[in-house]
Amino acid sequence: MKLKLAIITIFLLLLNGCTQETQNKLSRSIQNWTGTNGTLDIYAGDKLVKRFIKIDKLTTASGTDVSVERPYRFGYGYDDKNFNSKKDAGEKKVYFEFSDYSTSYIFYENN
Repeated sequence: MKLKLAIITIFLLLLNGCTQETQNKLSRSIQNWTGTNGTLDIYAGDKLVKRFIKIDKLTTASGTDVSVERPYRFGYGYDDKNFNSKKDAGEKKVYFEFSDYSTSYIFYENN
């Protein structure tokens, strides 16, 4: 029992000493391991123009030789062509990318 308490205390102290970005990366790693059911809606003005469903994670791109993050995100999900939030026949899993600067989007968990 004391060993478990010591391990938890050490973990919390280490986590508290991490920067916010490190904490976010750790949280994303745990979330990626447990999985999610995300939906990504992309808008042109106030009109929904694209929807991807059953996304397990969105990833922020980083440079190959440097650890600087790039201004776009990417992931894999089903192209929901009829916007009904269900995977229908003919809707395939696709790779997608979108810019953090110029894309109006909402990403949310959809259970």
